Amino acid sequence: MTEMLTAKEIQDILQVDRSTVYRMAEADRLPAIKVGRQWRFPADQIQIWLDKQVSMPAIQKKVPQSLAAQLPVACVQLIQDGFAEALGVMIVIADMEGNPVTEISNPCGLFSAVMPEALDKCMEQWREMANTIDLTPKFIRSHLQLLCARAFIRVGAELKGMVFVGGIAPDEWPQTAVSLATLAADLQTTTDHLQAHIHEVYYLDDNQKTKVLPFVQRIANIVSHILTERNTLIKRLAE
Repeated sequence: MTEMLTAKEIQDILQVDRSTVYRMAEADRLPAIKVGRQWRFPADQIQIWLDKQVSMPAIQKKVPQSLAAQLPVACVQLIQDGFAEALGVMIVIADMEGNPVTEISNPCGLFSAVMPEALDKCMEQWREMANTIDLTPKFIRSHLQLLCARAFIRVGAELKGMVFVGGIAPDEWPQTAVSLATLAADLQTTTDHLQAHIHEVYYLDDNQKTKVLPFVQRIANIVSHILTERNTLIKRLAE
């Protein structure tokens, strides 16, 4: 018996909204069968259809390997934005080479004020953290001397990326004049510029910090689940 896919599964594969899937089915632009009021899509015919779509080179029988290629970024960005706003922190997802895959959600003012140097420094640190296999998220100092934490995104036994939470002021904030001057030189800016934005960070008390840490791994687990489900669907179509 031919396996039937749902509209939601087709939406995830094609990376279009649900209404587009329905319009394509109604217009006979997709292999589809209407069962009552619901559309169902024969997996074998969908695979044949995908193979003919020269305008969709990203959809292949073989599951792409890079995180950026596999991740439904628009969907994950919305989830990331929601967590960042609710927790009152910065959040970003990067691959194992330290390259950001999503846009930074809820960036603090200090970080934004020293872009792009701040991002370059963060990416250096993310690459270093990729090689530190500590599976429990914990706060460490970023290049901006703010607190950040990381959790790994897994697909099976493979580490595919990282979730970073940051922009949080440590207990001894703001920086002293000497350390602020060092930071300004490192970021190729002036102490006056840093001083103007030094309080534009996220101040969390100890209870709030304790609350945030478990969410770093929870966000990573959600992304892992999305990746696993999407890869499974693509593999089913390729069989």
